[in-house]
Amino acid sequence: MGNTSLAGRKILLGVSGSIAAYKTVFLTRLLVREGAEVRVIMTPSAAAFVSPLTFSTLSRNPTRHELMSESEWHNHVELGLWADLFVIVPATAHTLSGMAEGRCDNLLLAVYLSARCPVWVAPAMDLDMWSHPATRRNMARLVADGVRQIDVGDGELASGLSGPGRVAEPEALLEEIRHFLAPAPVFEGMEVLITAGPTREALDPVRFLTNHSSGKMGVALADEMARRGARVHLVLGPAAAAPCHPGVETIPVVSATEMMEAAATVFPRCRIAIFAAAVADYRPATTATGKIKKQGDSLSLELVKNPDIAASLGARKQKDQVLAGFALETDAGEEEARKKLKAKRLDLIVLNTLQDAGAGFGTDTNKVTFLTADNKTRRFGLKSKKEVAADIADELACLVQAAP
Repeated sequence: MGNTSLAGRKILLGVSGSIAAYKTVFLTRLLVREGAEVRVIMTPSAAAFVSPLTFSTLSRNPTRHELMSESEWHNHVELGLWADLFVIVPATAHTLSGMAEGRCDNLLLAVYLSARCPVWVAPAMDLDMWSHPATRRNMARLVADGVRQIDVGDGELASGLSGPGRVAEPEALLEEIRHFLAPAPVFEGMEVLITAGPTREALDPVRFLTNHSSGKMGVALADEMARRGARVHLVLGPAAAAPCHPGVETIPVVSATEMMEAAATVFPRCRIAIFAAAVADYRPATTATGKIKKQGDSLSLELVKNPDIAASLGARKQKDQVLAGFALETDAGEEEARKKLKAKRLDLIVLNTLQDAGAGFGTDTNKVTFLTADNKTRRFGLKSKKEVAADIADELACLVQAAP
């Protein structure tokens, strides 16, 4: 069979009605050669471009293109639970619209709504359709929902026009899938510390100081690093987000002092530390034992500085450790991030700003810039936090391999 880097991985291919469907035939063959188990589902219109029999023959599994046939009901829930990855290629403007709106009028859309695995779309359409505001809105909504968009190519289109809208080539898609499902084992068995979520600093038994952090970015990082084989210690402040991967050890904390103590305990044995928590800079000098009563028109609080966890542990950095931090800025973002990168002895800092729509606290998306200690800068567009976590893991893999 040749290279079997995807041996045992379950990949569901969704095919919608486009002339580009012929490329999915080649992708199917490539995936099977890699050892993957492939199942194909099609929209009814896709069957007009490529015969379901073609996909059945190449995938060695039945191809479905209807919710029901005369003899059986095709279980979309089972298909959605079966797959490790669901890739819709080509994804037409019509299919993207149905996904964004939550329609469920064909088997492919029903499976999408049932899928618990990551979902990718590889769009294919004419350049004017791809640039239309409706398509852009639908794509942005899907990205916000956690769907990964595979970039379209730029070149000659079926209409005879030339521009963006070509579906990604099968070989490029294979590389993306291989990288996602069979990443290089850089982190295998490696211990990783991640801090995430907000902290709460008690004023009294009822009230506390905190911030808007949801913990989603740090949790996505924990899941991603564990998926790549790391033994993750997640020091998590009070957040609703929680990791899914069984390889993540969660250490719950509340205050910045508790987070510092927990992180310091784990830090010495970790090769990588990622400081993603939004730690309160200050805490009340004293915490009232009873509820503070309303008195007068104003209330003065004395605040004292909390420990800077990244700076404190950065000062104890060992030669082979790789440290990453986050910077959420509103003004002079790159300048401020560079200062933090140097002061805290970080190898990587991930910058985002509240000025970018879809970035910052509470969202499922983020728009980041990487700044590294060797003065390199990489800017990314708006992505889901799961995709950002994968980008950060890729960068950390490079840093680990380059470390002494």
